[in-house]
Amino acid sequence: MVMESFLFDSWITVFRTAIIGVLAYISLIILLRVSGGRTLSKMNAFDFVVTVALGSTLATILLNKNVALAEGVLAFALLIGLQYLVTWSSVRVSWIRKIVTGEPLLLLSKGRVLNLAMRRARVTEDELRSVLRANGVATLDEAAAVVLETDGRFSVLRQTTNSTGSSLQGVTVLQSEEERCNHE
Repeated sequence: MVMESFLFDSWITVFRTAIIGVLAYISLIILLRVSGGRTLSKMNAFDFVVTVALGSTLATILLNKNVALAEGVLAFALLIGLQYLVTWSSVRVSWIRKIVTGEPLLLLSKGRVLNLAMRRARVTEDELRSVLRANGVATLDEAAAVVLETDGRFSVLRQTTNSTGSSLQGVTVLQSEEERCNHE
């Protein structure tokens, strides 16, 4: 193998990569803008997979001489179109929403750690305490709830005396029999 071809093949391949790269990038930006804000919003697992697939497609268009720009743009449109269809459906059909985004999970309630939920979420008590400290909560009793959100973030709710409505509506609560008895 000649070292020159390893580092530099030809000016034609360099120009192809530059031209296709600019055109593919512009096409991707246009398609993302047309598809709406959801495509670029905070990501759940489904959005993350689509974003990785878009990046992989862009790399393939740039570096694979056997993939034409039109094929790559079609792949972009297909991925974005499918994401639009799934998110449109998940807004309208609850069982699709549960499959696509999952459900928030209650990890701590009224100062008590919910061990079954913690195991299911694969969160340790040390991580939970770290989240509380990061949110300025000194003791478990100060926390009304800690929720693992569908995008992987933790929400910490402080104990309050004002209860005009709960932001915990729709949050999955997993409790073992022991936790249920201790909690009551």
